[in-house]
Amino acid sequence: MADNLSDALKKLKLASADSTTDSVESCLDCLLKALAHNNADASEKIQEMGVLPLLPTLLAPQSSCTPKVANIIAEVAKNEFMRSPCVEAGLIPPLVQLLHSKDHEVLLQTGRALGNICYDSHEGRSAVDLAGGAQIVAGHIKSLSQNTDPDNGKLLTVFCGMLMNYSNDNDSLQAQLINMGVIPTLVKLLGLHSDNTALTEMCLIAFGNLAELESSKEQFASTNIAEELVRLFQRQAEHEKKEMIFEVLAPLAENDVIKLQLVEAGLVECLLDVVVHTVDGVREEDVAQLKTASDLMVLLLLGDESMQKLFEGGKGSVFQRVLSWVPSHNHQLQLAGALAIANFARNDGNCIHMVESGIVQKLLELLDRHVDEGNVTVQHAALSALRNLAIPVVNKAKMLSAGVSDTVLKFLPSEMPPVQFKLLGTLRMLIDTQADAADQLGTNGKLVERLVEWCEAKDHAGVMGESNRLLSALIRHSKSKDVVKTVIQGAGVKHLVVMATSEHMIMQNEALVALGLIAGLDLVGAEKDFVGAGLVQVLHKLLSDEMSAPEVKYNSMVIICAVMGSEPLHKEVQGLAFIDVVSKLRSHENKTVSHQASLTEQRLTAQS
Repeated sequence: MADNLSDALKKLKLASADSTTDSVESCLDCLLKALAHNNADASEKIQEMGVLPLLPTLLAPQSSCTPKVANIIAEVAKNEFMRSPCVEAGLIPPLVQLLHSKDHEVLLQTGRALGNICYDSHEGRSAVDLAGGAQIVAGHIKSLSQNTDPDNGKLLTVFCGMLMNYSNDNDSLQAQLINMGVIPTLVKLLGLHSDNTALTEMCLIAFGNLAELESSKEQFASTNIAEELVRLFQRQAEHEKKEMIFEVLAPLAENDVIKLQLVEAGLVECLLDVVVHTVDGVREEDVAQLKTASDLMVLLLLGDESMQKLFEGGKGSVFQRVLSWVPSHNHQLQLAGALAIANFARNDGNCIHMVESGIVQKLLELLDRHVDEGNVTVQHAALSALRNLAIPVVNKAKMLSAGVSDTVLKFLPSEMPPVQFKLLGTLRMLIDTQADAADQLGTNGKLVERLVEWCEAKDHAGVMGESNRLLSALIRHSKSKDVVKTVIQGAGVKHLVVMATSEHMIMQNEALVALGLIAGLDLVGAEKDFVGAGLVQVLHKLLSDEMSAPEVKYNSMVIICAVMGSEPLHKEVQGLAFIDVVSKLRSHENKTVSHQASLTEQRLTAQS
């Protein structure tokens, strides 16, 4: 075979110079035979003997050899090491010219050749881009899309594959295709050629690539992609095919408009069906499908309109089915059920309805199952759901009397920052405006101790911020001397002073209100911590800073007045010439600030 190939290559070099068609044809047949027998070896030989640079002259549009030459290039370019040499041999411009041919076989082999040269090859893609090949192929796909002839289907598959190889993992080339309007054409193809498996798969892979690009979502949303994908999904029995469709659905479903289109097209029913058929499955593919379907379901609920449509005032069958996932024995479904509740709980009306319908109990039972050696993602999701449900004021007392805070406190020993973060947020939401609950939790020494520990979690800014906010909230909502005492004993005061310097105005203010209450309820107990944490210096800085919000200035002055009863703090106030800063604030545009400045100035003057 090797000798025959060498002879054929030598003859081809001679024949191409003479352009004797018959001898060229027989040489090309020999090359194709050798490539079919051992592609890599034959390709190497073709490269060694310098045949590639001869091929451009053989790619004449009218020549009968042209389809075979293009076929040889397509075969050779299956090897990674041959793609750059194909570009260097100048094969791209004549191949792109052949795309203007009317001959079906020429187009087919040319499409294959260009597609293979572009596969994972930066040089190949650049050369095709420069020669304008993608535009011509996109035009062909558009004009051929209506034709359902089987031969035509093969050509469409090759052209779609070529565009896919051309743009795969390349944002700028994908954007170029999107600007050419490829998406609506491919969506039409999917609808008209849904019986053509190869073409359908090619369209799906192309969609998967393009859907990753944000700019594609608007174009997809203007087509009927949702209906086509759902229709295709309903017809699939094989796991692999469903997975391919899922891979397109996931990035598309990140867009809120498409979320709603998918819901209206009936995707949710398909997903619920997948869950029913895979929940007890032990095969790897069942587990994978269950995860994908339930994750996608949760993703659809992230859109406000799609979520509300499925909630249907709490009467929706989808909503009821998803609720039944929470008590499931399957961790993936428990997780998806809890996340779905968290997503449904995005407005007060839904939250109030859900608490009334007994969902809290289901979530508490789920958390109880995951206290020891529990699944962290399930803990996190269930706590997220409880936190959202606790936002409406009318829900707080109901949730507290259902024992939510007791269950949440079981997770205090958790070392997982995501769980810690949600635990803190849930407790903070629950005690908002609930004095008794704030009092009860604020005198819980173990909780306060853990909060103080987490206030120092510098590696986890979220946990640190939430701990500070909860510490402050316990004081602000209880207004209780016992809570203040517990926080002082737990060494929490210094953290509230640091919190007053936060870059977030809301946190500054929460800290200052809590510090004002500490100063008012137990100045003697807090005096040492106030001095140690540099409270007076912090207040001076906040009052001097023109950028400080009016509330911050007001609360800082309230604390100044409150700490004047302490000798060491009084001395510090005198030492920092507060009177100058405060007197300037008497002309502040905010009436509350200017009024408080007058009162503070009187206090400072009287006690100087």
